[in-house]
Amino acid sequence: TESQKKKKQKTQFKKITYMLVIFFRIKKCRNYYEILGVSQDASDEELKKAYRKLALKFHPDKNCAPGATDAFKAIGNAFAVLSNPDKRLRYDEYGDEQVTFTAPPARPYHYYRDFEADITPEELFNVFFGGHFPTGNIHMFSNVTDDTHYYRRRHRHERTQTQKEEEEEKPQTTYSAFIQLLPVLVIVIISVITQLLATNPPYSLFYKSTLGYTISRETQNLQVPYFVDKNFDKAYRGASLHDLEKTIEKDYIDYIQTSCWKEKQQKSELTNLAGLYRDERLKQKAESLKLENCEKLSKLIGLRRGG
Repeated sequence: TESQKKKKQKTQFKKITYMLVIFFRIKKCRNYYEILGVSQDASDEELKKAYRKLALKFHPDKNCAPGATDAFKAIGNAFAVLSNPDKRLRYDEYGDEQVTFTAPPARPYHYYRDFEADITPEELFNVFFGGHFPTGNIHMFSNVTDDTHYYRRRHRHERTQTQKEEEEEKPQTTYSAFIQLLPVLVIVIISVITQLLATNPPYSLFYKSTLGYTISRETQNLQVPYFVDKNFDKAYRGASLHDLEKTIEKDYIDYIQTSCWKEKQQKSELTNLAGLYRDERLKQKAESLKLENCEKLSKLIGLRRGG
């Protein structure tokens, strides 16, 4: 009936609004402990409980609310660090090494797409829950003992308690929720306007036909490949081309350095997770992971010294 349809739409709206409020809370967090909502002396079980609750709420397959994917990534990154004893110790001592929730500020001519850092949130989710949303029974991951299970079906009274906690967290009115979301909406609008007004750089490190970067070139010094549009030769020649190619080479080296560091981080994360969960599959994946960008970086350093 029409009334049931309206009731369903209202329930869906309240759910999305509630998720957005939690997303905005996570976005304002200053450290990993705040993201998971635990204290700095939280035990492993408390970390797992917090991750389980948040990961299930914000998994993109289950949550279509705006910002759910970013929140899911932040939650996974926080748990990946804090569940690792060595990384948690370093994190407690030195704090954040990098901003994990927001994108890095743009730099002139940096026209490349960064790849995922460390183990992906989806891989971590699969390791934790055995590859799918828990629906019943006990789901065990391969080569894991009883004391390190990832998920157990809770009893009815525990599920009821969780529902009560969620009800307590919900905003009292839709109006108050909207007020809390205003800063997020402003940020989104500003971001869209900035992208519309931004001018394209004169080159790209990658082939991008949609933006006209289809003509392949190489820098004279380090033979770094890059792509330009059909009007490039008219605007850059002689000294201006030489200066631009210096920028391109620096941009490319920065990209390779960042990629190399993240490859090492990914390998380290997989190794640590394999040890933490005693998983042979993760161990083999870590051992077989090639550090291709680190090899490229070594060659570039050799060329610079030779030049």
